[in-house]
Amino acid sequence: MFSLTEVSRPAKRFLAVCIAIVLILSCIIVLTYNNYFLLGDLVKRNNDDVKYIHSARLLLNQGILAYNSGEQPSAFIMPGMPFLLAGVMAIFGQDDVGINAFRILQCVMQAFSVYLIFIIGRRVFNTRVALITAVICVLYPPDYYSSGSILSETTFRTIQLLLICLAFVALDKRKTIWYVLIGLLVAVAAYFKPHATLYPAIFLILWWKQKIGWKEMARYVGAMAAVYIVCLLPWWIRNMVTFDKFILFTNSGGSPFLLGTRIHGALPPAGFFVEHPEYDPKTIFQGADSSAVTKGLDIVKYGFMHEPLKYTYWYTIGRWVELYSHPFYSRPFWPVTRPVMNVLQIIMIVVSILGLVWALIKHPMRRMAPLLLTLAYFTLIYQPFVAFNRYGYPNEIILFLFAAYLIDRLLSIRKNEPLLNANQGGTGIR
Repeated sequence: MFSLTEVSRPAKRFLAVCIAIVLILSCIIVLTYNNYFLLGDLVKRNNDDVKYIHSARLLLNQGILAYNSGEQPSAFIMPGMPFLLAGVMAIFGQDDVGINAFRILQCVMQAFSVYLIFIIGRRVFNTRVALITAVICVLYPPDYYSSGSILSETTFRTIQLLLICLAFVALDKRKTIWYVLIGLLVAVAAYFKPHATLYPAIFLILWWKQKIGWKEMARYVGAMAAVYIVCLLPWWIRNMVTFDKFILFTNSGGSPFLLGTRIHGALPPAGFFVEHPEYDPKTIFQGADSSAVTKGLDIVKYGFMHEPLKYTYWYTIGRWVELYSHPFYSRPFWPVTRPVMNVLQIIMIVVSILGLVWALIKHPMRRMAPLLLTLAYFTLIYQPFVAFNRYGYPNEIILFLFAAYLIDRLLSIRKNEPLLNANQGGTGIR
């Protein structure tokens, strides 16, 4: 699946040009804008990116993993981002050179993602759809912003695309080693975003459709679980030694749930504070532990009881809108302003949804199933929690495959071409 031996020379050249453009443009942009892409202040440490930098420096200098806790050990976040950033800084230094070296690493990941989405697009649809998606990646400004940000989205998106590729291979080969690799990759993903942990659940549906026997299923599940547990053991042991208690992932799980109850950033309805005088509007959204979960549950219960339509919308369509309708483009760069990008994002999502609907009607489900289930999983997992453009960004490249599919179908209709299969491309490109 990862090989391009069956791809025509013109298609390979076109793909190589797209990858090169993404890599070169990404490097130029991140080195030109430098720390303009930071959302916080390195001294005040008032946003995730500068906190990651502080955590990485502290890890290198004192061997302490801390976040939101000064120089005291914490389990507020998973350690993937601080460790990756610290690894780059250990080689290139802890100043701007090291930070920019990390940005360059993300530029490489962005370029590699173009290759991965081409592989996926060709497998699910055809070569032309894959190439159109590559062009979208070249033209999509948030990808370049993501390269310059010191956040985990670029890394996680790359891991997610690799998971989709491995899922296709594992389903084809039906060998345990591929599920071992999936278990390893899920563990790596969990070190950045723990909600990736349940991703292997999509295989239950895929195996059922393949009519795989229970013994074979058990073998694959066991392989993934064993590798995952071994990989997470260092984190669990560290937390037991440091905090004298078992912490599965982090001790801040209540925060995203509580913040997720805020409808467009607003406070709960005024009547909530009358019914719950124990809460103060000034401090209601503070906290990250079990007390935050309790607050969130009280807000949700009150909201569904007194404003059911509003809260039903917020926990269904509203979540999807927050994830995908706003671009991950917090620091705009020339020549694309944020208002322009807002409009382009809406257009891209609408085209993607139209393409998705068309594909559901016209394209074989067996080809799309792993892709659709991945998209569904990483969308639905945010339903109970806070959802915004940064979290939806890794999924957008999957949605853009369906935008490319729609463009491909319209081109085929215009040229009176037959429906292309997954191994063919239009205009002689294969």
